[in-house]
Amino acid sequence: MLFTSYSFIAFILVLFVIYYLVPRRFQWMLLLLASYLFYFLASPEYLIYISLTTVSTFLAAFRIGRLADAHQSHLAAHKSSLTRDERKAGKEALKQRQRRLLVACMLLNFGLLAVMKYTNFALANVNGLLQAFGSERQLAFLNIALPMGISFYTFQSMGYLLDVYRGKTSAQKNVFRLALFVSFFPQLVQGPISRYDELAQTLYGPHKPDWTHISYGLQRILWGFFKKLVIADRILVAVNTIIRTPEEYQGVFVLVGMLFYTLQLYADFTGGIDITIGIAEVLGIRVQENFNAPFLARNITDYWRRWHISMGTWFRDYLFYPLSVSRPMLNLSRSARRKLGESLGKRVPVYLCTLIVWFATGIWHGSSWNFIVWGLLNGVVIMVSQACEPLYTRFHQRFQVKERLAYRAFEIVRTTLLMSAIRLFDCYRDVPLTFRMFGTMFTTPNYGQLFHGQAMQLGLSGADYLVLAAGVAIIVASGIRRKPGSMRERLEPLPAAWRYAAMYLLLIAILLFGAYGVGYDASQFIYNQF
Repeated sequence: MLFTSYSFIAFILVLFVIYYLVPRRFQWMLLLLASYLFYFLASPEYLIYISLTTVSTFLAAFRIGRLADAHQSHLAAHKSSLTRDERKAGKEALKQRQRRLLVACMLLNFGLLAVMKYTNFALANVNGLLQAFGSERQLAFLNIALPMGISFYTFQSMGYLLDVYRGKTSAQKNVFRLALFVSFFPQLVQGPISRYDELAQTLYGPHKPDWTHISYGLQRILWGFFKKLVIADRILVAVNTIIRTPEEYQGVFVLVGMLFYTLQLYADFTGGIDITIGIAEVLGIRVQENFNAPFLARNITDYWRRWHISMGTWFRDYLFYPLSVSRPMLNLSRSARRKLGESLGKRVPVYLCTLIVWFATGIWHGSSWNFIVWGLLNGVVIMVSQACEPLYTRFHQRFQVKERLAYRAFEIVRTTLLMSAIRLFDCYRDVPLTFRMFGTMFTTPNYGQLFHGQAMQLGLSGADYLVLAAGVAIIVASGIRRKPGSMRERLEPLPAAWRYAAMYLLLIAILLFGAYGVGYDASQFIYNQF
């Protein structure tokens, strides 16, 4: 039951009505039932995996919390009699016991994710090695169906477990409440990856009907459908035409496909997130924003602070920071500074951690080499940018152009083109082919073909291009913030007739210009695969 299907629209409309009719103390229970029904309709067997993650996380976090409470009670009862060394030894013993529970639960859940998502990838690589060494033996692939949203709910659950271990949040004592946090259905499709202490503030509480929130939520849902159906699914036709016939579409068409895919991915992913946030808002629940105008970023680091924010902060807080202050990395830092000098030596562990994080980010996106290369390239570009920072500083000290409009525009265009080029690995899904197609943009550009009717052979008509141009113009106009606040907040002071007219026009645009046809119910959001 995908977000763009008629059945899903009926599902959420019925839920909205029942949600505000049931007694408020039962609202979170209704959401839990709806979430598990949503997952059951996707595939009944998937319930086994999400239930296993929920129960194991609940038990481990609950026990970690109980150990911490018992330790604090012991300290309070023997405050005057315990020496400093005894308190230190007690804390170390506590952490050791908690760490065993943490590691066991993480091994179980990340192990389950690895088996479901990466087993066949590993087998394919082993078969490749066997073939390269002349062996005729080939290992059989496993017939494994990847559970919907497993990457998202696994990361969300393990983030909660780590927060309990660190003492940042208290362990949830009701397994059904934790089950709702893990399975909250709007997030199962493509995130965002919520933090427990943030989502729990509004997830479990009673919510009375609030027309402002309901109106805002419905507007956000419509905006998401507009992005997905009018823009992403329309331009998908041209993207597929270019990518699936690389022998025919090279040179300038690689550039066109690269830019078209960037637009498709943005409209598709942000459209899905808009629908998620909108559904939650209608229900009175706050879900964190996952994007912040990424194509206004002036460098790649800034871009990743704005794109898929919840994933980036998860890897930063739960992988990069712990890894960078771990004992092996501290030892490496000392050794590198001693052998390579202070300036270069202190960067070695940072660069290594960066590459590890971006390798993990790549493999999280998909079990194939193109995603690994994509992730590592992002890491390399970030490291090169950081290494060149002194040069940038000297340049800007000499030439006062940093805040000039033309230079800001140059940085934005440069960053967009760079990120779009790296995403070619996502397009072609084949590493050698991606490098080869990228090279044709310079060796056989053929830019004149765009002006001789070739652009009309990509599956899009002139009317399609006009709709796309108008849709992009609307997105750009909505993103220009001359005044503080979102577009919805800026519309709020206007007369009700104007606001309803805007929603009506948006709905009409979706119905008239949405890319439906065959496969409408089957079309997937790009991030469903993760």
